[in-house]
Formats: sequence, structure tokens, C-alpha cells
Amino acid sequence: MVQGTGSDVGKSLLVTGLCRAYTRRGLRVRPFKPQNMSNNAAVTADGGEIGRAQALQARACGVEPSVHMNPVLLKPQSDVGAQVVVLGSVETTARAGDYHALKPLLLPRVLDSFAEVGAGADLVLVEGAGSPAEVNLRAADIANMGFAEAAGVPVVLVGDVERGGVIAALVGTHALLDESERDRLKGYVINKFRGDIALFDAALDVIGERTGLSCFGVVPYFAAARLLPKEDAQSLDGDLATGAGAAEAGGAPIKVAVPRLSRIANFDDLDPLMAEPDVDVEVVEAGHPLPADADVVVLPGTKATLADLAYMRQQGWDVDVAAHARRGGLVVGLCGGYQMLGRRVSDPDGIEGAPGEAAGLGLLDVETAISGDKALRPARGVEVASGEAVVGYEMHMGVTGGPDRARPWLTLEDGRREGACSADGRILGGYVHGLFAADGFRHAFLARIRQGRRPGVVAFESLIEETLDGLADHLEAHLDLDALLAAAS
Repeated sequence: MVQGTGSDVGKSLLVTGLCRAYTRRGLRVRPFKPQNMSNNAAVTADGGEIGRAQALQARACGVEPSVHMNPVLLKPQSDVGAQVVVLGSVETTARAGDYHALKPLLLPRVLDSFAEVGAGADLVLVEGAGSPAEVNLRAADIANMGFAEAAGVPVVLVGDVERGGVIAALVGTHALLDESERDRLKGYVINKFRGDIALFDAALDVIGERTGLSCFGVVPYFAAARLLPKEDAQSLDGDLATGAGAAEAGGAPIKVAVPRLSRIANFDDLDPLMAEPDVDVEVVEAGHPLPADADVVVLPGTKATLADLAYMRQQGWDVDVAAHARRGGLVVGLCGGYQMLGRRVSDPDGIEGAPGEAAGLGLLDVETAISGDKALRPARGVEVASGEAVVGYEMHMGVTGGPDRARPWLTLEDGRREGACSADGRILGGYVHGLFAADGFRHAFLARIRQGRRPGVVAFESLIEETLDGLADHLEAHLDLDALLAAAS
């Protein structure tokens, strides 16, 4: 089990790389995360949902993702409450205190899933969540040491040197653990190092003296990680919010503006656009206007449509989107963003928050009622305008109808007409996530913005595979994988 000294220390990326590295060695490897918290989720083939990171880790192992790989997924809907997804299906919505009381009931189901994932596997790589040093939450813990002790698995700690204080983080975490928990620790990994690794030798001596733990390796910062699907909205901060190299393309890039909604979800929809060298994706933070020179405004998914519709208006982004549309700009709404583009959104039963309704942005002649069961299914089809194939998934609450549905964006293999378009074709909305990963569709979409754009700039799925192999190579070079494997036995 890979546990971290805190959130965002690189646990997910390390587990992903180890999945690929050990799979390439001929082992049957499977990922597992007992409890995840993320609004970036993936749909499994059997219609369940799990954390995006576990889906990527399954891909790194060369296997299909399963709901058992992430049996408990928390999807925040407010500052104090979250949707609780168990074995791929929404089970309840709980405030933090209520969920803490629920955890003891979830542990047996988590252990059953762990056994299911481990059946027939040579190696299961378990990812923790947050930090095991959060001793105030230790009672009924199912995410870190509570799970490790119940399942009887050894643990490796990961510290992030980039954020500073890594010596204190590792030594302090070790000090706060119970003796039985410290006995589970087999060593540690230093992650995200920049500079001369030899200068860190003295720090390794201090950590060893204070904890008695050995270091499995110091992993340099892996810049290509920006190309892999992201799970935490924190990864949208800073330079990760832009394209992979728009300035290298020569001339002005195609500019895509994305308002960073307060409950933004499934934002890995943006990754294929970010990977294009002639596309600049600007994730616009609160307090800043949408850029007037944008070619496209993308309204992303959200975990709470009505709340984020109000947030759009608080930021003045509704005015910016309307002005962009009047100038003839392209507007794309994905899932919750699609719902916002309509004339009205209603949530009479309070499924995503307090019951209510509100006027939408009015750019599509459709209305949405958030009700009924959650739609969770893979999706395949073609874009009506270009005839290009798309592959993705649906993950949404609500039903959308209205006159503009007569002009669907997509036609799906099961015969459904999906999404809606305005009469001039400049406003597009739909429920299918992941469609920009389809190279033909993405290149056709971008070519409509810039006439004569060179097609085939990026083969996105191949890029992901190359990056996973590069990550595995990176870990092979900087970690003692033989020692790590021995520690797992």
C-alpha cells in the first residue's frame, strides 16, 4: 500500500507508473483504492463509476476497470457534504460527520472488494488517501492505516519534496502512528525532486536516524505527467491549466476558455485539447473575466448544476458567455455545462442540493429537470456535423428536452440522438464525456475553428500509452523496484 504524508504528494502517479512497470515484467497487477474523494470519475463497462485515477491505473495494467478497484467514492456536492458512491452506485448523500459514522459499515464491503481484486493477481498496488497522520480521523478509518491493518498489507510512505518540509512530513507521520502501524512501514519514497539528488543524501541520513526506515528511491519531477488524465481539481492550478505547448506551434493558438466552476467535475475532458500544440486552454479563475479573444468557451461538467449556475452569475461569466456568443464565438457545454446552456434548470427533489430552479443561460432552447436515476454508461457514436466517430461515457442526473434537441450534436450506436445544437451551429451541448479524446472528431472540431489547420497533430490515445511507458521507465531508473516487490510479499 502506497500512503502519502499528505494529499497531492503524487501517490496516484506513482501507483500508475508501478502498475505499468510491474505489468511489463510479466506480473498480473491490479490497482485498488479503498476510498477516494473526487468529482473526476470514470464509468466501468458494467455501468458503475470509480475514481479517474483507478481507471488510469487499470489501463496501465492492461485490464478493464472494475467497481471493485475503488469500492467507495465520495463526490463533494458542497463544502460539508458529498455523494457516497459504493461499488459504482450512489448509495446516499452524507455530511462529513454522518459519513464518519457510516465508515465502519463500509469496511467489510471494502475488504470484500479487495479480495475480489486480488483473486488471480500476482500483485495488488493499493493507494491511500490523504495522510495516515490525520489521527483525529483514525477511528473507523478505511482509507489508510485502518484498511492496511484490517487487510494485513505492508505500507510504503511517499513524501513530496517540492512543497517543502519533506523531512518533517515523513518523521512527523512516523511519530504520530501507533506502534502496530509503524511496524507495517517498509520504507519511503521521496517524490517530485528537482535539482542535484546528491544534495539530498544528508536528508536521507536524518530521516533514517529518526525513523529507522530505508529509502526506496528519490524520484525526480516527471514533467510529462501533465499529459495524463487528472483526478484532483488542484491539478488545474498554475501551468497545468494551459496547453502542452501552444507557443511552439507558431502564430496565435486556438484559444479555449474554461470557467473554473466551484464544483467542476470530469475536467479531464479538457486533456486532449491541452495536449494539442496549437491550442491554448485557459482555465479562468474566480474574479477574472472570460477572455474576449477566445475562439471557444467550454462550460465543463459540474457536480451541482444549480449551484454553479449561480456561481457563474456571481462571477459575471454569464455576461461574458452571452457576449462571446453575440460575437459569433463557439460555445460548448458538457454535461452540467450543457444543462446551463438551456432556458431553465430545475431540481425539485433537491438531488444536487437545496430544491429549486433557475433560468439558464438561454443559448439553447432546452430545459433540464434533475431527477430520476443516474445515467452511467459507455457511449459510442458519431458527430452529426462531421460524421467523425466519438467514444466516451455518460455520467449525469437529469433529463433534458426541448426544440433544439431536434438538432442533435451526436448520434449514438444505440440509436439515441444525443445533445443539441443551435440553428447556426455555434452553440453545442451534450452529455457525453471524453469525446475530445477521439482524434478524428477533435481535429475536425478544431479545423472548423481554424481553416486549413494541419490535421493529425496529436494522436491522443497513443500519447497516453507513450506517457505511461515513459513513467514506468522513469520509476525503473530511480526506484529500487526489486526491493519494493520484495516488501510486498
